[in-house]
Amino acid sequence: MQWYDLIPLVSYIILGGKCRHCKTKISPQYPIIEATNGIAYVIVFLVHGFNAVSILMCFAFSIFLVISVIDWRTFEIPFSLNVAIGVLAVIRIILDHKNLLDYLIGFCVISGFMLICLFIGRAIKGIDAFGGGDIKLMAFAGLFLGWKCIILAFLIGCILGAVIHSIRMKVTDAEHVLAFGPYLCAGLTIAMLFGTNIINWYLSFMGF
Repeated sequence: MQWYDLIPLVSYIILGGKCRHCKTKISPQYPIIEATNGIAYVIVFLVHGFNAVSILMCFAFSIFLVISVIDWRTFEIPFSLNVAIGVLAVIRIILDHKNLLDYLIGFCVISGFMLICLFIGRAIKGIDAFGGGDIKLMAFAGLFLGWKCIILAFLIGCILGAVIHSIRMKVTDAEHVLAFGPYLCAGLTIAMLFGTNIINWYLSFMGF
């Protein structure tokens, strides 16, 4: 394929969803992912402006999106993707070293809670309450977002997971293994984009 066949979304439309040479159909998941990325990038820059942290957020969103797709299909989160989030976190800390403590607490607070739940679940029922990939995801994402936003992200992810998974089971009348990664990534995305505003609104609503 030529370079102009790899232009996100545009090439898919021009080629009619087929390879230029072999005419094999290209899965629609690719333009959907590309469009989702593009929309998310625009939202990031509209909300946070065009700066170094916003660029890091764009990379983070793309990683969250890939994690969601992979975990939904395989129930596994590649360690390399979690490490990639960790790399973004280190860069952000270098840019915002004054808030180092917030990021370090973010690394521990939710991942530590999930790890405790994991051990309790194994001890009492012999089951894993959370997957290792989920715990690593929240650790590195917490290092990237800080402790306030990672707590918010976890709460949103849990609510989305509980609601959507319950609906799926009722609609299909069958039990499904819960791929928690996509819901966590949805929570992470919301917290990354709007976390500060949501937290400030909540504190104001509660009178703090």
